[in-house]
Parts: sequence; structure tokens; C-alpha cells
Amino acid sequence: MKINFVILVISLTLLCSKTFGQDKDITVTGRVSFVTSANVYVKFESTSAINIGDTLTFSSKKTPCLIVQNKSSISLVCTPIFNCDLKKDDAVYFNYTVKVDEKIAVENPKPVKSIEKSFEKPTVKEEIDLKSRENIRGKVSIASYSNLSSTSADRHRMMYLFSMDAQHINNSKLSFESYINYRQYLKTKETSAYQSKNSFNIYNLALKYDVDPTFSLTLGRKINNKTSSLGAIDGLQAEKYFGKNYVGIIAGFRPDINDYGFNSKLLEYGGYIGRAINNKSLYSQTTLGLLQQTNNGQIDRRYGYFQHSSTILKKLNLFSSLEFDLYNKVDTIAKNSINLTNLYVSARYKFSRKFNLMLSYDSRKRILYYETYQTEIERLLNDNEARQGVRMRMNIKPAKNIYSGFSYSKRFQSSNQNKSDNINGYVSWSNIPQIGGRFSLNYNNNKSDYMQSSIISLSHSRELIRNKLSADFYFRKVDYDYFNNNATSKQNYYGTNLSLSLGKTLRLDLSGEVSAIPGEKNDYRINTRLIKRFKNKRKK
Repeated sequence: MKINFVILVISLTLLCSKTFGQDKDITVTGRVSFVTSANVYVKFESTSAINIGDTLTFSSKKTPCLIVQNKSSISLVCTPIFNCDLKKDDAVYFNYTVKVDEKIAVENPKPVKSIEKSFEKPTVKEEIDLKSRENIRGKVSIASYSNLSSTSADRHRMMYLFSMDAQHINNSKLSFESYINYRQYLKTKETSAYQSKNSFNIYNLALKYDVDPTFSLTLGRKINNKTSSLGAIDGLQAEKYFGKNYVGIIAGFRPDINDYGFNSKLLEYGGYIGRAINNKSLYSQTTLGLLQQTNNGQIDRRYGYFQHSSTILKKLNLFSSLEFDLYNKVDTIAKNSINLTNLYVSARYKFSRKFNLMLSYDSRKRILYYETYQTEIERLLNDNEARQGVRMRMNIKPAKNIYSGFSYSKRFQSSNQNKSDNINGYVSWSNIPQIGGRFSLNYNNNKSDYMQSSIISLSHSRELIRNKLSADFYFRKVDYDYFNNNATSKQNYYGTNLSLSLGKTLRLDLSGEVSAIPGEKNDYRINTRLIKRFKNKRKK
């Protein structure tokens, strides 16, 4: 792909950084009072400025975390979105904009007045002081997964997980974060020829030192959010801000491609520049960088990367990411050239509280490492056709307590191989009269080169014991039609998920599922998980 195309994509995305408007931005805060498997309950001093269908954010994250399903004068019932992970007493924020000369019409003006006063913008010194306070969050979990089969050997495995995000330990400049798990496979009496091996994986383990509010150093394994397409980096990362602009340096190693462990042969180094904007009309972050990856001292890959995300007027969300290779080596002949390897762009627009639309496009080629795959490089080049995809998704709220959505995605190549079409739709009804809880219906249809599948699922979620026990009950019907051998397969699933609160920071989850195939014996799946959360906030 030509250089002009890459420059065009970068230029169009950078244009999104321009904005306008001088409206007044107001932020109010609430606290999570209770968490169930389906809902999150949040309390505010007043909810008069919040409407059903609005979204709430968590901590410093800019993307929505909760969507409001129901409300009272001081409480909200919300559903988590984007895999948001919240627990009791977490702070949640609601942002809204009014005209400078516009008076807010509320049911009870007194609470609103006190809220605005309590959320006056802090001074620069107070803001730095708040950011440097100790804030430790984490969780430890133990989970078991058991498959009891009528046609093959039973399978059992355990999963142990530890994660922590410790910001400014003891109100210092030092922070620590980790995400570690251990997967253990339990042997059964009837062992098969293939036995999965136990695995210990470190996905994140890093120390961060803030030299000052604008300069930080990070050592260990860490995914840089500004360059997320690079993946985890084992080594040193340095970042320095100059007002709204920033520069970063990376020096370390790639994780091993086979077991994700440390590999000292895979040295990589590079840097990036960027610009971040955060005001009442625009949140924007744009990064452009270069990276060289080696294998035993030889160039394995050299490429540039670009990433942009922005939210404009709290209605339009844009994201784009691309990689362009700058080096290739075939039959010992090395040369520099530009080749667009990966491209992803997406846009989401909120037309109203009842309707939003998302569109995305991606084009991805196989990543070629010229030293790692040197014996296969010519074959890989001949079969390195771009896999492309488009997706459209819309969310609609047709009536009170009713939410629905539809999505369509298509994967294709110019050779017509590896193509697929996927259609998905859902409708959800919460706070059902006389019954309570939430009822959901979902349908999915997928057609590929060799198979067509149709899946329909029904579920009902509710609290069984207030603030203690919640449950989901579901049924799923799956039909497969294989084109190659004219075979069909039909399967029904019946299951339930129970979530029991054992205290403010301890929760037990239990799920069971029955898989039924007509004319065959049933299979069973039983999963359990015990989660312990902890946090500590220290004041000055």
C-alpha cells in the first residue's frame, strides 16, 4: 500500500483533535453501595441531573463504565459495560454540560447547589497532591473448572489469579502493578494421549517511579496504553510530558512467542511522540512511534505505529490504530520499504440517550519476523493476503426499561477465502412488573466457508436474597450445519450462575450447565470461583 494512503489516514485522524465550544462542564460523584452479578447500585447526594440511559465513568477512565437502568432521588441501578470491574465504595462520576448562562432546572435545587459547591475545581497544588496519594486496589481469586463428559474422559483444572494496582505506595513516588495467573490441570484416572501442561503466566508485573508530575520511569513487564498494539514489553519505559505534548522511550525484550516467558534474545527498542488534550469539549490522545525488534542481534522487524483516540462533545468517539513495516529481508537480501500491515478504525456516535451507532473497519496481515521465520519466509509472503472486516453495531432504547441492539460483521479476503458473515441481535427488559429482575433474548447467526451456525438464548437474572444472593438462569439452543459433509448438529444448554456475597470484599460464584444432544447422554460443566478484593486509600 502506498505511502500516500498511510499519510492520508494519519492526517484525517489528526483533524479530529480540533474542537470548539465554551459550555460549563459539571461533575458529580457517587459511591457504589452494592454489586451483584447483573447490576451495580450507586448512591449520589442527588440524582436529579441524571437520567435513565446516561452513562457513568469510574476513576480516571474516560470511557463509560456503567449505564443507568433505573433511579430514585438518591440511588441508581446500573449495568456494567466494557468489562468494567467495580466493587463496593468505589467512586463513580457523572459528567454533564450546561450553558454558562443557563440555570439548571431540578426537582430540589438545594442538593444540587451543595453538590456544585463541593466539586469546585481544585488548585494545581491540590490536584497534584490528590494524584500522589496512596491508592491500592487488588484481588485474589481461586477458580475450578470441571467438564464431566459421557463420551470422553472428564477434565478438571484450577485457576489461581492475583492482580494489584498500588498507586503511590505510602504516599511516595513509587507505584506497583501486577496481573499473574497459574493454570493447573488435574489428572484423571482415564488420561488421554494429550495432557495439557500446567502454565504460569505473568501478563503484567512492573514498578513505576514518578520523578516529578511530568516524568515517569517504568521497569518490568508492562503494556503501554499509548502504544497498545506493541503488546507487553519486558524492560524500561520512560515518558516525559511537555505541556500537552509527550515523548517516550522503550528499551527491553519481547515475550517469548511460544510460552510468553522472558526471552533475552528478543531485544527491542524505540520511541514515540504524542499529544494529549483534555477539556470540556474534547478528550484526545495521539501517538506516533518507531520500533525495532531483533532476534539474536539480527533485525527481525522494523516498523512504525500510530494510535489515536478521542471523544468529541461527549457524543462522537473515534479510535484508530495502524502499523506500517519499514524493513524486509528475503533470500538474504534486505531492503527498506513501506508496507501497511495492520489498520483499524472505528467511530461511535451517540445520537440521543435512546440511540447510538458504531462502525468499524480493519485490515490485517500476518506479522512477518524475518529472523524468527526465516526458513518459511517465502511461503508466508506468498500467502500474506490482508484479512479485512467491517462491523456495524447499534443500541436502541425503544421504551422505559427496554434495551435492544443489533450488529452485523463481515470478514473477507480478495481471494474469497476465510470469509464469514455474522448477525447478532438482543433485547433486554428490566424491572419486569410483578416478577422483577431482568429478562434477555439474544440471537446469533454465523456463516463461513464450511459451516453455518444459529444460536438463540434466553436468560433471566434477579436477586434471590437482597444484597446477598443473585442468580442468572439461561437456556441456549445451538444448531450447526457443516457444508463439507452435509452433517448437522443440534445441542441445547441449560444453566445457572449464582453469586453469593460473603462480606464487603469476599464473593463466591457458582455456575452449572447441562449440555444435551438428542439421542446421546448429557454432559455437565461445573465452575466455582472465590474472589477476595482489597483496597486501601491513605490520606495525607
